[in-house]
Amino acid sequence: MNDLHTNNHVPVIDILGITKTYDMGKLKLDVLKGISLQIQRGEIVSIMGPSGSGKSTLMNILGALDQPTTGAYNLDGEDIAKLSQVELARIRNRKIGFVFQSFNLLKRTSAQRQVELPLIYAGSRDRAKKARAALEAVGLEDRLDHLPSELSGGQQQRVAIARAIVGDPSIILADEPTGNLDSKSGTEVMQIFQRLNREQGITTVFVTHDPWIARHTQRVIMIRDGQIVADQPVAEPLVAGEAERPSEAEELQGIFEAAYAPSEAGAAD
Repeated sequence: MNDLHTNNHVPVIDILGITKTYDMGKLKLDVLKGISLQIQRGEIVSIMGPSGSGKSTLMNILGALDQPTTGAYNLDGEDIAKLSQVELARIRNRKIGFVFQSFNLLKRTSAQRQVELPLIYAGSRDRAKKARAALEAVGLEDRLDHLPSELSGGQQQRVAIARAIVGDPSIILADEPTGNLDSKSGTEVMQIFQRLNREQGITTVFVTHDPWIARHTQRVIMIRDGQIVADQPVAEPLVAGEAERPSEAEELQGIFEAAYAPSEAGAAD
């Protein structure tokens, strides 16, 4: 484990004045308009926003899948805003664990082998041992040889989480990780994320449109029209499994109202 992993004074994510502009012939589309943000080591954070807000573009930049047009991005103390595609691939493999809504598992590959894949790309030793440990951490020690078709949706997402953490990344970036799961499986997956954060201090960033997921995190960052419009701590983060999800959508809007109301009130003055 490198020194930066243990230096709590270095933010895991530190971006300053990030912009992203897409050149569409005669038109230029400004998707991100000067975003500055820090996420500290060990935080569990949600990034929210409506469709078209820029949150997916920001996610791609945070995950080193894309580069900003202007601005600085330091990931775990390393400036990555201007790296080549080869260098970005190295950063992704070494520092970022991804968990997606669609699991992204190989159909004919066992759970253990799925988890070993990032280690193979990284040239790591003791791959089988590390993969088994990661699967044990998500409660799948008895499913090592199972194919995705032999696993439930929740179990498949656990394999994806094990794959994300096996390389000891600086950050886990989870894009709608419960979006394809029923409420019971979604709760179990959130319990795993919270436990990994609590026990191992894994910095976790959720990109989500779901206020219920956001209420399980420590901080909510809201994006609208390519800018951060709110960045607030969650006063009492929910513990997964201890509260039932409300059936009425109105009960989920409190977090939106709390975050949006200040900016909208200011705009009305």
